[in-house]
Amino acid sequence: MADAEIAKLRAIIASRPRATELAQMRIDSDARGKAFGLPADVTVEPVTANGVPAEWTWTPSADASKAILYLHGGGYVLCSLDSHRHLVAEIGRAAGTRTLAVDYRLAPEHPFPAPVEDTVAAYRYLLDSGLNPAGIALAGDSAGGGLVVGALLAIRDAGLPLPACGWCISPWVDMEANGQSFTDRAETDPTVQRATIQMMAGMYMAGADLKHPHASPIHGDLRGLPPLLIQVGSVETLLDDSTQLARKAGIADVPVELQIWPEMIHIWHIFFPMLSAGRRAIASGGLFVRNVLKGE
Repeated sequence: MADAEIAKLRAIIASRPRATELAQMRIDSDARGKAFGLPADVTVEPVTANGVPAEWTWTPSADASKAILYLHGGGYVLCSLDSHRHLVAEIGRAAGTRTLAVDYRLAPEHPFPAPVEDTVAAYRYLLDSGLNPAGIALAGDSAGGGLVVGALLAIRDAGLPLPACGWCISPWVDMEANGQSFTDRAETDPTVQRATIQMMAGMYMAGADLKHPHASPIHGDLRGLPPLLIQVGSVETLLDDSTQLARKAGIADVPVELQIWPEMIHIWHIFFPMLSAGRRAIASGGLFVRNVLKGE
């Protein structure tokens, strides 16, 4: 049976004006996120994590000994703490943890590897605060979902202890946009097209190697990484990024769970206040994190 809520959401997305200038795109993405607001029981605390702007969010039931390091999407050129605050808070609620969202530097002003460097710095901040790596999860959506895996590789390469797990929501893990789904899902995806991905990749990589594993983790050696949960919608042009990442992880003997959600669009989780499938996906991801952090 068709999902009536996703059909209604598609109509809303189709009716939105589409900005073409980066500055306006940034304003619009932040405004849409802030419009969802926050429940009264969410606490927000801005911090500086080893020089990186960041923000703690938590609810009264959060376990202070555990944390999710959250990396927002936006193609490395858009979005911020404002655009994702409501999602970050709900993810922390579902996982029963505090959540540290990272306001990493954006391209084209700060191209690759700035977001990777900022993520590793924020992870060091969590370790320096006394948190056990076994009590830390990395999570992110779209570019942030790819950054989860790229940062795990960078953390491993730096000789740091790895966190307990990674949760990738609609991850972008191939800077070259080679997936067949960019063609066969082009008519069903209302927000992401190959031309958009290639434009953002150009701004982010700024001439760097598109196959660098910290930017395109499907080209990396994933051996030794912690368990991964990958969630993607069936209508997404980035569907193949998820399936290829799952295959790459599986071949490397990384425990991996791939969930392909019928009818769902890119980062459907962010629409959870109006989309029950978004709430269910967050609950599923939260349970994954809870179980891993409990050692199950």
